[in-house]
Amino acid sequence: MIYVTHRLPVNEAGEPTLDRSAVWQGLVMKANNALPFVPIMTHCVVTALIDDETFDREIELFGDRYIERISLQPERRVVFTRLSGPVLGTISNDIEEDEGALFLRFSFALVLESAQSGSPEESAYADETTKHYIAAVGATLNAMRRVARGESSVALPAS
Repeated sequence: MIYVTHRLPVNEAGEPTLDRSAVWQGLVMKANNALPFVPIMTHCVVTALIDDETFDREIELFGDRYIERISLQPERRVVFTRLSGPVLGTISNDIEEDEGALFLRFSFALVLESAQSGSPEESAYADETTKHYIAAVGATLNAMRRVARGESSVALPAS
């Protein structure tokens, strides 16, 4: 199993200040359509609405298709559970607060179907995936900042 967690500060000097609500809205937008937020993703479509806080989506990363179940925990966390595809597991995006400062934590626990646990192949995949997912956290925050500056047309889907 590959497990990685990484945390970045939400607010930086010279950028719009984002509060918890703005970060939450950005995470909900990303869950519904990750393309403006995750540069390595080439396909993202909601395929099933389970309830107000749960839905399924189909995504494509590096030419591989996945079905993910998205669980929204309002103002706190979004959990992506891989239901199908060559790499299964969970990914979470957590809004954290430490001494009044907001952070976005990105964690994943994944199992590479084609490799044995602890193998060189799994390690190589873990290194590459970690690099891309950490970049995705930064891209997500940058997309939220573009929305806050009014530079992006990213919007929530109509209910």
